[in-house]
Amino acid sequence: QVQLVESGGGLVQPGGSLRLSCEGSGFGLDDYAVAWFRQVSEKVREGVSCITGGSAGDTNYADSVKGRFTISRDSANNRVYLQMNSLKSEDTSVYYCAADKLPFRLCRLWSSPDYWGRGTRVTVSS
Repeated sequence: QVQLVESGGGLVQPGGSLRLSCEGSGFGLDDYAVAWFRQVSEKVREGVSCITGGSAGDTNYADSVKGRFTISRDSANNRVYLQMNSLKSEDTSVYYCAADKLPFRLCRLWSSPDYWGRGTRVTVSS
């Protein structure tokens, strides 16, 4: 059974850090582009960060998180991480992991991934 499982969310003060983890089950994440999205309204998720598959590992970030968030792979453990630093209240959201065989569709168009995780909640508040 193919699954993406997120973890690492929680409550953090403004200026703090969290590391989110996305673990692949039933398939190898290295063969896929993997992205992090966050919910901005009931029906809309915005792309936050993305990393392509294979040896290239090209990355893309939303302007709102550039310089603060870093996406990376852990191939040995079939995981992708999102390191979030200098967190702001506006980063509060549910964060979702997504995977797609087509890196342009996911990492440039932020569109229609093959798989979604169920999300992990991040709350930035004092």
